[in-house]
Amino acid sequence: MALLSRFSRYRTSVLIFLSVVGPGLITANVDNDAGGIYTYSIAGARFGYSLLWTLVPITVALVVIQEMVARMGAVTGKGLADLIREEYGFRATFILMGVLLVANLGNTVAEFAGLAQGAAVLHLHRSVVVPLGAAFVWILVMRGSAKIVERVFLAACFFYVAYLASGFLAHPDWQAAAKGTFVPTARLDRSSVYMIIALVGTTIAPWMQFYLQSAVVEKGVQPKDYAYSRWDVIVGCIITDVVAFFIIVACAATLHAGGPREIRSAADAAEALGPLAGEAAALLFAFGLCNASLFSASILPLATAYSVCEGLGLESGIDRRMYEAPTFYTLYTGLIVVGALTVLLLPETRQISLIVLSQAANGVILPFVLVYMLRLSNREDLMGEYRNSRAFNVIAWTTCVVMIALTLLLVVTMAAPGLSRQGRDAGLKPGITYLQAGMTGASGSRA
Repeated sequence: MALLSRFSRYRTSVLIFLSVVGPGLITANVDNDAGGIYTYSIAGARFGYSLLWTLVPITVALVVIQEMVARMGAVTGKGLADLIREEYGFRATFILMGVLLVANLGNTVAEFAGLAQGAAVLHLHRSVVVPLGAAFVWILVMRGSAKIVERVFLAACFFYVAYLASGFLAHPDWQAAAKGTFVPTARLDRSSVYMIIALVGTTIAPWMQFYLQSAVVEKGVQPKDYAYSRWDVIVGCIITDVVAFFIIVACAATLHAGGPREIRSAADAAEALGPLAGEAAALLFAFGLCNASLFSASILPLATAYSVCEGLGLESGIDRRMYEAPTFYTLYTGLIVVGALTVLLLPETRQISLIVLSQAANGVILPFVLVYMLRLSNREDLMGEYRNSRAFNVIAWTTCVVMIALTLLLVVTMAAPGLSRQGRDAGLKPGITYLQAGMTGASGSRA
């Protein structure tokens, strides 16, 4: 009888977890988009295994920030933009949403650029792949329910296993990889510091916080079930950095050991893997890039539509019809159309200008978002018994201060020509430390 009762409780726990799983896994995995893959690739190509240790504190920071917004969504039943508007006024929210819209437009361009480059490695032409990709993500959200969309996104998370396979096919030195993970070995010279900033900078983007909280709310997660949702967040953060680990390992074992260490994009890394680790490793790497870019090209416009509509007090949600949430669907459609057309019609140099602008916008908005999050999550009238503990606040504020400092450093490096040259010396693109793109190393989905 006791055994039967224990099994029943276990079965109930599993069913509850499956009912709330999704937002944490999806949001964290989108973090490994075309720009993130480029950053991890160049870390492995230039520095070998020596920077793997940075993934440990990076994972902790990601868990802290993601857990906080997921908890706020479950407790308040409101999205982050909605809470900021209610607590800090319409004007501040309007400005915040305007900057976020600019940033995510550039981010979306970067994702379609990554899709085009990954497809080129697979011998597919951008003029075919980009329109098909744009049509797919548009139809998915416009015609699918929230449950269907979430299931497709969760399936896309599974395909990141391509990077694990690439890592094993590269035949790395696992002993050196273990040492690089658990023993900080990087010299604190200029190049290493710039690369560490780049790796940390790929962790937290403003859109992630808005999207995760909105997704938790739309999922209908209740405070009583939040313990299960927390595991969704934690597992998602761990998985995304495990993928990052294998990308770095694959490039460290091949490009750093005997290949070209200067790569201009994640697609360059995929092509370079062929002669060193075999055609299968290169194709898997390129397939992973296409999957990640298409996945992110779906989420970023969706995250933007959620945030802007919540911030302006307008209806939003995949389960609502077009006439019920016209602004939501118009924004989603507009971002996809503009992002895809930009990659198809504009020359690469013009695309980079837009992507660089989006990264600057990310840099401006991130400190405000983090401070708003921390203040809101400590409000007893909003969070009650679920507000941050003292220990959690120490970790959260430390993470916040570090991220703000890195963001300010990013903005300075973008503005200062001398520092821009240092970025080039570090193997990064001009003036952008971690402006990673799926095309030339300038991105937009990170801040």
